[in-house]
Amino acid sequence: MSQEGGGRVLVAERNPLVIAALRGLFSDNARFFIVDTARTSAELCEKLASVETDCVLLSWQLDDAEAPEVLADLGRLGFDPRIVLFADTSNPSVVNETIRLGVNGLCYQFEDPEILFATLTAVMQGRICIPYTVLSKISHTPFQQLTSRESELLGMLANGWTNIQIAARTGISENTVKYHLKNLYDKLEVRNRAMAVALYAKERRRNPE
Repeated sequence: MSQEGGGRVLVAERNPLVIAALRGLFSDNARFFIVDTARTSAELCEKLASVETDCVLLSWQLDDAEAPEVLADLGRLGFDPRIVLFADTSNPSVVNETIRLGVNGLCYQFEDPEILFATLTAVMQGRICIPYTVLSKISHTPFQQLTSRESELLGMLANGWTNIQIAARTGISENTVKYHLKNLYDKLEVRNRAMAVALYAKERRRNPE
């Protein structure tokens, strides 16, 4: 929490009506205040570099990216803010993908405002605050599903290696590399190497060797 006694929240949301509604809610709650807003992933990264914040309230869809891509962008640039996903969907696969990428809390837009404030409070105090019904579906780590080869390739991706470099290093063909990476992405439930690397980096921070 900030010295002023309120939690500083950076809102990442593309819909001006939602932002206006949030400003109204926050103005009636002395525990938190909105320090700034961002409509794109790029703008969010700029704001995080210049604005002191205790938590990011992240909507699923920004103007230039969905939440998983936003989290991948943050990871690539070295940002690791506390994040509450402000989801407008309860689709388990959509929400679970985002949680695996490292959000600290989850609140649905259709829930009571007090649930949002309770979630923000918990996250700012260093706790994970995600509905049990969601957590129960992702109790295992997707990394446990990877083969030794897939784990090896993931480490190479994290080091910035290209498919050609990976093929040369491992002695397998580039097509075989692509095959392994496709399986890796499917198991981690991500869509590209940037998201896989962001997820890997988050896992390493949580469970350092």
